[in-house]
Amino acid sequence: MGTYLSTPKTEKSSEDGENDNLIYGLSSMQGWRATMEDAHAAYPDLDASTSFFGVYDGHGGKVVAKFCAKYLHQQVLKSEEYAAGDIGTSVQKAFFRMDEMMRGQRGWRELSVLGDKINKFTGMIEGLIWSPKSSDSNYQVDDWAFEEGPHSDFAGPTSGCTACVGIIRNNQLIVANAGDSRCVISRKGQAYNLSRDHKPDLEIEKERILKAGGFIHAGRVNGSLNLARAIGDTEFKQNKFLPAEKQIVTANPDINTVELCEGDEFIVLACDGIWDCMSSQQLVDFVHEQLRSETKLSAVCERVFDRCLAPSAGGEGCDNMTMILVQFKKPTQSSAPADGQSSSYKPVGHRSKTRGKQSLVVCW
Repeated sequence: MGTYLSTPKTEKSSEDGENDNLIYGLSSMQGWRATMEDAHAAYPDLDASTSFFGVYDGHGGKVVAKFCAKYLHQQVLKSEEYAAGDIGTSVQKAFFRMDEMMRGQRGWRELSVLGDKINKFTGMIEGLIWSPKSSDSNYQVDDWAFEEGPHSDFAGPTSGCTACVGIIRNNQLIVANAGDSRCVISRKGQAYNLSRDHKPDLEIEKERILKAGGFIHAGRVNGSLNLARAIGDTEFKQNKFLPAEKQIVTANPDINTVELCEGDEFIVLACDGIWDCMSSQQLVDFVHEQLRSETKLSAVCERVFDRCLAPSAGGEGCDNMTMILVQFKKPTQSSAPADGQSSSYKPVGHRSKTRGKQSLVVCW
């Protein structure tokens, strides 16, 4: 059956949590796939005023998704831009930083530890041999110091993952996306996409792919990858004359900044295993229906999986499934955009762009 199992794995890994401003539930399920390649991150208290949620959908392996789940939010926190209040730039830099960190001896070692049992053992051994010693005066764990070793020239993983991140600070929601995982907000029962699926046939993606020396065949980049943006996939990022954002495949995320309003009920972040089976509005309607009788948000996510799971292997409903549901505890009031920047809202699919970032006010 190739990449599919004879019977699906329907066991679900779920979690619930909350803080003063929101409640969240999440779940993941392997389904019909032979392996589980999704990962996620949920930090309702990233700092005193900020919550962080992310879904990472791996392809060609699980390690890049797991790497992002472990490190991406940490890189957001560490940046000077984050400290200055520019969350959009900090998360954009964190996406690019993932590709940088996965190179070289240290990157190879970290990915190995996150991989299968054989690679994990090898990575741990190489860590003992090659990693900088704590006695080194200039070494700090968080510096991601350069390591000598047999994999010092490692160019990065050939596998990759999508990344869709939602960061909530006070009345502002920042969404960063690379790939075809998706963030949707429900406002007075209406679904609005806060991310765009980065498929190769989109004009802006196609133009970059061709300029970088790639091609599109059967809807796939170089006849292989059905995504135009992703973290990892370094075989598509080898043009030394182009910056990271102009490579055949780029980790550069689209960024939306949304001012939350009284009618905002919840957001959903989910991998394409969900969106292959349900439209954004169908999912929002389904969640509303479930919330009439269910208060545990992870249980709502689990019911979505049961709704999407295919009866037999092959086609829609056979992918790994991961979903995070974040419900706002109380209405929030509209506020002026940060830093005095103007914002405007246009319906999904007709959003203006400035330097790859979007600023939206979804109040009306």
